[in-house]
Amino acid sequence: QVQLVESGGGLVQAGGSLRLSCAASGRTFSYYHMAWFRQAPGKEREFVAAISWSGGSTYYADSVQGRFTISRDNAKNTVYLQMNSLKPEDTAVYYCAARPSSTPWIKGSMTRARESYEYWGQGTQVTVSS
Repeated sequence: QVQLVESGGGLVQAGGSLRLSCAASGRTFSYYHMAWFRQAPGKEREFVAAISWSGGSTYYADSVQGRFTISRDNAKNTVYLQMNSLKPEDTAVYYCAARPSSTPWIKGSMTRARESYEYWGQGTQVTVSS
């Protein structure tokens, strides 16, 4: 079992920045590939970014490429999402998720799919005002 707790959400103006954190507890953090998803009101939960268990590879949705950066610190059992140049359309609840590193690390549909992830946090709200 892995428990995930997100923090760092809030209200920010368009063009601003936020850094989200996701603290993990339970099983060894480095055994898991990690990802961030988001869900806006009335929309499905969508993939934002993912990072391999070692931190050596990352993958982004086209909508955030170049603006968001995912990173992890395995010594601190934490994954981060640095969000820059925020837009009103980035407004959503942001969730972190984990899947075992025994599953393939592939930059494609498997990594983007919600169904690939076993563990989820409770989410943190990000609101970007125009």
